[in-house]
Amino acid sequence: PRTTLLFLSPEDLYTAPDSCKGRCEEPYSKEDECHCNAECERYHNCCEDYYRHCRPVGFSSSRDAIADEDLLHISEQLYEADHNKARPTDIAINPQYQASPDETGDQEDRSPQPLYKYVNEELFSKPTYASFIKLLDNYQRVTGREEDVTAEELREQDNFLKEVMKTELMKKLFAFLHKKNRYGSEQEFVADLKEMWFGLYSRGDGEQDSSGFEHIFSGRACTGGTGGAGQHQARGLTPGSRLCLGEVKKGKVSGFHNWIRFYLLEKQGIVNYFSHNFNGPWDTYPDVLGLQFNWDGFYKEVGSAFIGCSPEFEFGLYTLCFIARPGRACHLSLGGYSLSIQTYPWTKSTYGNGKKYIATAYVISP
Repeated sequence: PRTTLLFLSPEDLYTAPDSCKGRCEEPYSKEDECHCNAECERYHNCCEDYYRHCRPVGFSSSRDAIADEDLLHISEQLYEADHNKARPTDIAINPQYQASPDETGDQEDRSPQPLYKYVNEELFSKPTYASFIKLLDNYQRVTGREEDVTAEELREQDNFLKEVMKTELMKKLFAFLHKKNRYGSEQEFVADLKEMWFGLYSRGDGEQDSSGFEHIFSGRACTGGTGGAGQHQARGLTPGSRLCLGEVKKGKVSGFHNWIRFYLLEKQGIVNYFSHNFNGPWDTYPDVLGLQFNWDGFYKEVGSAFIGCSPEFEFGLYTLCFIARPGRACHLSLGGYSLSIQTYPWTKSTYGNGKKYIATAYVISP
């Protein structure tokens, strides 16, 4: 029998932040369910905990708010600090066919050649790349199957965090978040990164089967599913982007936004590149590509990916946006060009004092 596909919008899975913790004096956005600046009192649309967090002055005072201008400034700093990124001679890509918006769902291979013509694999011996690649084989691919996290895998998580925190990029990110009163020490920051990114939660039937790191960087695939075919178009790199539930679920791939993972699987013949629908304006790395591909029999309609960035760049940018703008578009600037990242928290379970795991993060159009 033919499998039908069910697409769920992020609105079906997540809710926008409804708390003022860390959001006092944040600029008004119509995307927010409730607000945390002084104007909200006049318009009677403050979050319920506005007075607890924003009056009197304490944590989340106005100087702790992360303004839109702060995000533009820190993202340019992180872009400049990506010293481990690929040089122009390290990667040669062959994007071939550019699909129109109404072609991305066709599942047609319009590009006979691989996406990657050449990658200088000496990049992968750099400590942050090497520790990142070791993490990629730690995950079951099918949602709903409980992850068995070994002691060695926990060491690999710690090692990755240790290596990225040695970089100027992640030190700049911590300094920014420390100044904004989000973390009191680097140790506290690293401990939170481990929970936020690697903490397990259930995307399936109650099994602890997924984490933010796995979903975003590794991806998955699974069969089955019911519902109207094409009920929602799974588009990326557009405002209000849709995502398919799970890593590979309902017959399509979701998550899987990492260029290193893509390159390694394409080299093995497991990923087949079909086309691209967006090519960013950058003429050096990192660049951004929106692409269509087939992964071991499962289709990704639009997978947005940074190309040629270091693991710490992607990890740091997604972390910044998850902390500063969870559940909505996070507007950044990289090399003078606008770029937006969408993150979503996992709302069905928490860690610590009600903190949320990262559920997904991906690039959307400026």
